[in-house]
Amino acid sequence: METHHFLAFDCGATSGRAILGTLAEGRFSMKEVYRFPNRTLEIGGKFYWNVYSIYEHFLACLTQLGREGVRPDSIGIDTWGVDFGCIAPDGSVLGLPRAYRDPYTAGIPDEVFGIVPRAELYGTTGIQIMDFNTVFQLYAQKKEGSTALKEAEALLFMPDLLSYLLTGERVCEYTDASTSGMMNQRTRAFEKPLLERLGIDSSKLLPVVQPGVRVGVLRPQIAEETGLGPVPVIAVAGHDTASAIAAVPAADSRFAYLSSGTWSLMGIELEAPVMTAESARLNFTNEGGIEGTTRFLKNITGMWLLEQCRAAWAREGREYTYAQLADMAWEARAFPSTVHPDDPRFANPADMDAEIHAALRESGQAEPATDGEMVACIYHSLTRRYREVLDMLRGFAPFPIDKLHVIGGGSANDLMSQWTADALGIPVVAGPVEATAIGNLLVQAKAAGLVRDRWEMRRIIAESFSVKTFHPSK
Repeated sequence: METHHFLAFDCGATSGRAILGTLAEGRFSMKEVYRFPNRTLEIGGKFYWNVYSIYEHFLACLTQLGREGVRPDSIGIDTWGVDFGCIAPDGSVLGLPRAYRDPYTAGIPDEVFGIVPRAELYGTTGIQIMDFNTVFQLYAQKKEGSTALKEAEALLFMPDLLSYLLTGERVCEYTDASTSGMMNQRTRAFEKPLLERLGIDSSKLLPVVQPGVRVGVLRPQIAEETGLGPVPVIAVAGHDTASAIAAVPAADSRFAYLSSGTWSLMGIELEAPVMTAESARLNFTNEGGIEGTTRFLKNITGMWLLEQCRAAWAREGREYTYAQLADMAWEARAFPSTVHPDDPRFANPADMDAEIHAALRESGQAEPATDGEMVACIYHSLTRRYREVLDMLRGFAPFPIDKLHVIGGGSANDLMSQWTADALGIPVVAGPVEATAIGNLLVQAKAAGLVRDRWEMRRIIAESFSVKTFHPSK
């Protein structure tokens, strides 16, 4: 059997990495070949993504591979959802993409509901109402009189924008577009009449393509300068969570998943969207998955709380490793107070530690006396929220939920996995940590005709990566 190599660019809000995957003899392996920082830029009170910096790191990685004589069969890119860039008629990128944590959409949903009622918007798109949904960003930019938006010929979501910079070809990949709050989940196309009512020019949106479509090949200049030649770029499951869910090593459908990182995305995999009055009331979202599946889930603020506390502590000269944080939480496990992780006050406070203290004080609960108690507070707050959301999911799932698969960076946290198993009362299967990159890579393998479907992908993953199972201890 031939050996095949695939390259995944996996871009997150704080960092990105390039992972080289190898498929040979039915076994899959991978290694990180490049890593780079990513952050928002604040310019004039507005927050942007430095897409050119990301592009430069892509080129540096490709050049490194060219020097090493490693030529991947294809390249795939995944990122976060909702954000987008504007393309001018001459093909240039108009400015920098706005970042979803920019508060410019505060209050915008209520303005939109004055034109398109909330129930109608959800009943069409199936997407939970969050200030940063693309539909609200577009409305806010139109209200601001954004020159970039006004002059744009096309809008490209982040993975598609980065693919465009590499290839010069434009696509609109389904899983990422599905997070926008603009797509009819039943037709899997943008709901143009709804957008026109909001004054949003729907002609700037491209037709939607499914994961696995070939975008193009590296631009001639990139192909020559890197020494890689015309490597194909594949539109994988461009939304990072869609790639991650594709990599859940499950043997059957009777599972819930938790993609754990900055955000905790908890849900189930379904064959069709659920857009009922109850799912709307509970603010569940229906996002696209591979092979036409629906990721029925809820966004939960995840390790963002801890990361922002770490940043506040570091400013005061206290820095901790992840292992130290887990030890601190264990020592303070009896700390009784919790907060609601999804409270809007925790979206982007100047000092997360101070904000959590204030929330506990206002609710009459005990405040942490040590950083360890703060870590325990955050961990217990998250596991309590996971239990609440799992109970909600059970009301929608057409199957019993036998286990929870935790994937992503949070799956390496054994203490959180055990506390989650204890809180939920079902086994927690943790891993693989690099699920997003793995899903990206194996969708490329599927596009190459080397893998039949998502269940074969999952079988390969289960046989190629070790996972840990945590059983409830009470």
